[in-house]
Amino acid sequence: MSEADGVYDGSADGSADSFDSAERLDLVVVGAASRDVALDDARGWRLGGAVAYASLAAARLGLRVGCVIGVDGPAAGATELDLLEAAGVLVRRVPLEHGPVFENIERDGRRRQRWLSRSDAVPAAALPAEWRRTPGWLLGPVAGEVGGEWATVPETDSRVAVGWQGLLREFADDGWVKQVDPARSPLLEACGLVCASVDDVAPGMGLTELRAFAPFATIVLTAGDRGGLAMRDSRLVRYPGIPAPHVVDPTGAGDVLLAALMVMWLLRGDVATSRALRFAAAAGSCAVEGAGLAGVPTAAQVVERLRAGAPSGSPPGA
Repeated sequence: MSEADGVYDGSADGSADSFDSAERLDLVVVGAASRDVALDDARGWRLGGAVAYASLAAARLGLRVGCVIGVDGPAAGATELDLLEAAGVLVRRVPLEHGPVFENIERDGRRRQRWLSRSDAVPAAALPAEWRRTPGWLLGPVAGEVGGEWATVPETDSRVAVGWQGLLREFADDGWVKQVDPARSPLLEACGLVCASVDDVAPGMGLTELRAFAPFATIVLTAGDRGGLAMRDSRLVRYPGIPAPHVVDPTGAGDVLLAALMVMWLLRGDVATSRALRFAAAAGSCAVEGAGLAGVPTAAQVVERLRAGAPSGSPPGA
C-alpha cells in the first residue's frame, strides 16, 4: 500500500512472484476461453474470455490464482495460456468439444458481436479438490458456460464475484449475439460482487430493478473512460473514468477491472469502495493499450497511472 495515495501497490506478502504450488490459493477463476477473430494474428484468432483476462490480471496484481478454463481443441494449445502460467497462475484446462468463438465489430465506440461457435458447459466436477477451500472466487461466463452448480462450490464464508456480461446475452439464430434482460440465477444470488457494463444492461432498467436479481451483492456498472458507479446496499458510489492516452484493443478491460476489484476485496477488505474503484479503473485503463492479453497490466503500471493523475504514456508490458 502506498502511503502517498492510499492505493494497493502489489507489495502484499505472498504475491504471485513467490507463489509455490503447495501454497493455498487466494482466488479461483472459472470460465471458458473464447477465441476472438483477429486478422492480425497468424492463427486468425486471439485467445480471450473473462477467465483468461481476470486470471492474468489478478496474478499480476498480487494474488495466487487458480484458473479452471474450458478450452476447445485450438484453444488448448494457445500460447496465451503460457502467459498465464508465466505469471504464476495454476491453469486447469478443461477440454470442451465446442468453445465460444466471436467476431467483435467496433463501430462509433460501440461493439457488436457475431458468434461462430457456442460453448459447452464447464462442469464443476473439473475443479481440483484441493482448490475448494479457496477464499476468493471469480465466476466469469462469456456464453452461459458457468452453470448454477458453481454457486454451491465456494464455502459459505468465501468472497464470490460474478461477471454479469455472459449471463446477459443470447446466441441468436441469425448469428448475432443479442442482449437479453437479466434473469434470476443461483450465481447472482450467491455472489457478493457483480460487475457489468452499462452497455450490457437494457436501456431504462433502473438500479432498483437490477438489485432484485443480485440481492446480496455490491453491483458495479462500468462505462469505460466515463467512469461508473457501485451500489452498496442502498448507497451509490460514483467513480470517474481514467482515459487511456491511446486505445489499441478495448477487449477485456471490464474483466481486468473486476479482477482488480477482487484484489482490493481479498487483500484490503475494500468491497468496491472509492479507493478500490479508482484502482480498478486505472487497471482497466491500462488494459486497453495492448492487443489482447498483452495489455493486462502489472501493479506497478496501475500505480504509475494513478500517481500521474492522468494517463501515462508508457504502454503496459508483459
